[in-house]
Amino acid sequence: MLVKISYKNSGVDIKKGDKLVDIIKPVVKKTFTNNVLSGIGNFGAFYKIPLKSYKNPVFVSSVDGVGTKLKIASEMGIYDTIGEDLVNHCVNDIAVCGAKPLFFLDYYATGKLNVKNASQVIKGLAKACKENNCSLIGGETAEMPGLYQNEDFDLAGSITGIVEKSNILDKKNVKKDDVLIGLESSGLHTNGYSLVRKIFKSKKDLQKYYDEFENILGYELLQVHRSYLNIIQSVLSNFKINAISHITGGGIEGNTKRVINKNNKLVINWKSWDRPEIFKLIQKKGNVDEKDMRRTFNLGIGLIFIVNKKYSDKLYQYLIKKNETPYIIGEIK
Repeated sequence: MLVKISYKNSGVDIKKGDKLVDIIKPVVKKTFTNNVLSGIGNFGAFYKIPLKSYKNPVFVSSVDGVGTKLKIASEMGIYDTIGEDLVNHCVNDIAVCGAKPLFFLDYYATGKLNVKNASQVIKGLAKACKENNCSLIGGETAEMPGLYQNEDFDLAGSITGIVEKSNILDKKNVKKDDVLIGLESSGLHTNGYSLVRKIFKSKKDLQKYYDEFENILGYELLQVHRSYLNIIQSVLSNFKINAISHITGGGIEGNTKRVINKNNKLVINWKSWDRPEIFKLIQKKGNVDEKDMRRTFNLGIGLIFIVNKKYSDKLYQYLIKKNETPYIIGEIK
C-alpha cells in the first residue's frame, strides 16, 4: 500500500504561513503612506512615485542581511530587534547617498516556521520602517526544510529610496585636506558577529554580566543598529557635504575608501575617540590582532561625514547642538 505524502509532512505547513500573515497584516499596514496602493490584490506591491516633489528624481536601491547576529538573537530568545537592525542598516546605506527611503521588502527563510518568532521579527521591521517614514509593502516567508535546520532562519531585505539627481553625493567632490567627522555607533551594528561567536561560544558566555558596560553580554551584542537618517537629512539641509560613509563590514577604512577617489589617501587618528568597552572586551578575550579589529568592526564610529576643512568647525558645533557626540577622526591627503 502506498503511503500518502503531503506538503505538510514533507515539512512545509501552509496553514502556519497563513496564520503569520493574519498576525502581521495590521502591523505592516500601519507603515503605509498615501503612496502605497493597497487592496489591489496582485503578485506585486504598488507604490506611487512622488514625482511632484522632484525635478529630476533618481531611485537608489540596496539589499542586505543581518548576518550571524541572528544566531545571537536566537540564543537570547530576542527576535524583534533584528528586524530593526535590518531596516536601519538598509536605510543608512541609501541615506549616505543623499536619498530618502520610500519602501522596503523583506525575505524570511526558515527550516520550520515558528509563527511567534517570525511575527516578532516582522514587527521589528514594521517598527523601524515607521520610524524611518518607509513603507513595508511586501515580503516573502519561505519554509525550506533540508536547507535550514529546524527553526534556524535567515533574514534579508531590500530598500528603495529617492533623491534629486543634483543632490547625489559624489566622491569626485572629496578633496585634499577634507575633514572626517565621525558619529557614534550603537555597538557592533550588524557586522563582526562570526568573529564574536568564535570567541563567545556558549549560551553561558552570552548570559554573563560585565561591569565594563553594565550589561549582560548577549543584550549588549543585540543593541539595535542605529538609523542615521534624520541627522543625515538635517546636515545635508544645512551644509555642503562632500561624502558620507556608513561603517559596516570592512571597518572605517574599508567603507570610507568607497566614497573617495583612488588618488586620495585616508589618514585616520585611531586615538581621537574612546573605543567602547564591548570592542575592548572582544579584542582581549579573543586575542584579536588590531588589524583584524579595524577591518572587522566599526569600533564605535558608525557614520562619517567628509567635509571641506573651512566648514568642519561649524558642522562639529551643529552636531553637538543636535545632541550628537561628534569626533574629528581624520582627514584626506
